[in-house]
Amino acid sequence: MLSGAANIRRLIVGVASVFLISFAVGVANAVSMTVLPVTIQMAPGQKATTLTVINHGHREIAFQVRAFAWTQLHGRNKLTPTAELLASPPLGTLAPGGRQIIRMVLRGPPQGREASYRILLDEIPPPAAPGMVRIALRMSIPIFAEPQTRVAPHVLWQVERRNAQTFLVGINDGTRHETLRDIKLQAPGGGTLKVESNINPYILAGATMRWHIVTPSSPLAPGAVLQLTARTNTGHIDQSVRVVGSP
Repeated sequence: MLSGAANIRRLIVGVASVFLISFAVGVANAVSMTVLPVTIQMAPGQKATTLTVINHGHREIAFQVRAFAWTQLHGRNKLTPTAELLASPPLGTLAPGGRQIIRMVLRGPPQGREASYRILLDEIPPPAAPGMVRIALRMSIPIFAEPQTRVAPHVLWQVERRNAQTFLVGINDGTRHETLRDIKLQAPGGGTLKVESNINPYILAGATMRWHIVTPSSPLAPGAVLQLTARTNTGHIDQSVRVVGSP
């Protein structure tokens, strides 16, 4: 039994996000619903793709599918409803053990650089029994669509000091997204700086992302050089990064 308000959050396969919320004395069993694949890359000229929704649970489930344009502004993700990407069917029900193929169709080709979208798939829970609250699932699936022209990421790195805080900054002035994992920063004296983890590893084309660096024991002076290592979808980073900003 849960007393008061309780909030539960879980991270499912890949980068698909599931948010679980409860505000009652009890919580009904979670629905076991998954989506495959967990990310989609559409090739140049590709007009459609598919997602498969699978019900692993023991009761019928209802769901809705919505498409959003995905941008990054001031280091934050922004989702805007879009008609550029259509989902069919936008609503559905699944019997226990059932599968549903969702067809995603682009209404027009991307221009100049990769287009980024996210598909939100929400469970529509049935009414809960008295004293119980159903657990509602939300899955967020990235979809990238390439234009006819050749695209590639090009990320510039720096360490930025701002308002007594320090950030690792990635500026992607390329035309394709980059994925960043296993970030490590080595200080000039040889120590390792802790970079706060980020469940969103993407830097979209034309976007800037920031990762907070836990305050080092001694401030990083402007002009100091750190060593950055990380894994990306285009290879391994191992390069020097300069500190900018006021002391």
